[in-house]
Amino acid sequence: MYATLDDLLARAGEQEIRQIADRDRDGTPDPEVIAAAIADAAETIDGYLRGRYVTPLSDPPPAMVRGWAVSIARYRLHRNGPPEHVIADYRDALKQLVDASAGRLVLAGVDGVAAPVADAAGGVHAASDEPVFSRPHALDGWL
Repeated sequence: MYATLDDLLARAGEQEIRQIADRDRDGTPDPEVIAAAIADAAETIDGYLRGRYVTPLSDPPPAMVRGWAVSIARYRLHRNGPPEHVIADYRDALKQLVDASAGRLVLAGVDGVAAPVADAAGGVHAASDEPVFSRPHALDGWL
C-alpha cells in the first residue's frame, strides 16, 4: 500500500473523509472502505508503472507515489461525484503516472525493470528460464 488513512486525513481533513468513507453512518470512516480505496489506488499506480519499475514499489514509497495514491483513493471514495478540486488532483496524478510510465518523469531510488538489449543489427535478444515441459518424443516427426 502506498498511502494510509493518516495520509488521506492530512490531505482532505477528517470531516471530508468521514463524509465519503462512513458508509454505515456511525460517525467514523469505515476501515474496509478506506482499505479498498487505497488498494485500488495502489493497483492503478502499479498498472501504470509495471513496465518501467519493479512493482510493488519499495516500502516506504517515494513521497510522489504517496501523493498519487492519496489523490486516486480520495477521488474513488467520492461515490456521488467529487468536487472539481478533487477531480483536478486526480487528473494531475494520472498525468504524472503517464509521464512516469513513459520515462518523462523518473522516480529516484526505485528499481527499474531491465530493458531488452538490442544487438548491432537492431534485433532484440530475450532471455527466459528453461522450459518446464519438453516436446513429446512421439510427435518429433510430426511437428
